[in-house]
Amino acid sequence: MLTRKNFLAGSAALIASSVLAACGNSGSASSSVSETKTLTVAASPSPHAEILNSFAAPKLKDQNIDLEVKEYTDYIIPNQVTSSGEVDANYFQHINYLNNYNKENGTDLVGVAAIHYEPFGIYAGKSSDLKNIADGAQIAVPNDPTNEGRAFLLLQQEGLVTLKDPENLEATPVDVAENPHSLNFVEVEAAAVPRQLQDVDFAVINGNYAIEAGLHVSDAVAVEAADGTAVEQYANYIVTTPDKQDDDRIKALVSVLTSDDFKTYLKDTYDEDVLPAF
Repeated sequence: MLTRKNFLAGSAALIASSVLAACGNSGSASSSVSETKTLTVAASPSPHAEILNSFAAPKLKDQNIDLEVKEYTDYIIPNQVTSSGEVDANYFQHINYLNNYNKENGTDLVGVAAIHYEPFGIYAGKSSDLKNIADGAQIAVPNDPTNEGRAFLLLQQEGLVTLKDPENLEATPVDVAENPHSLNFVEVEAAAVPRQLQDVDFAVINGNYAIEAGLHVSDAVAVEAADGTAVEQYANYIVTTPDKQDDDRIKALVSVLTSDDFKTYLKDTYDEDVLPAF
């Protein structure tokens, strides 16, 4: 026989059960949301940020990783914000630049994996005939140690100068042994070299800044030999701090950017301007 007392007791039990079930569902939903992780990467606008946003982000999304890209146009701040922990990693530099940065700044950033290689080129400004360059011609070069050295190695490759040490990766004008055409070197920040093009005879331009300026490897009057040494020294890396080099999020990013799909993407998107380094 159903009494008022039994009815009230049953109702209370039913309500309690419903509340517990609701709490259980809420916890499950919260757990699902918490599985999504964020990975923040500092990058140069082109091609690095383009690659991260258009290729890597959708693939990481499928792995419940939200990729946030912060763009920087210089070569200093991305390493600073990586060291400080403001971002988890960066993607803009070759290993030579990284090693030099660590040495000069007392930092311990690490290159996790080589991703791509951007051929270094000499581009025509007021002059176009590199083989018959005029005496006293002006050539703009990046002024940071490793990229300036890379520029002088390319000038040496083309027979325009001879270095005291033919394999010096950090050469500057004072390291030139022979300069038969009395060339004048205009040293400016790497990002500013393309803007100097209209005022000089030739400019040696980093691949990423050439792309930003609408220039392509096919436009260059000379390109560094893409042999094993060039790729080994100048491949662009994913860089992070020692405590994060084994982070699952960064491993996932590296896996995406060293895949066969990525090779296809680079070919279809950049042709010869950006080449895989793996």
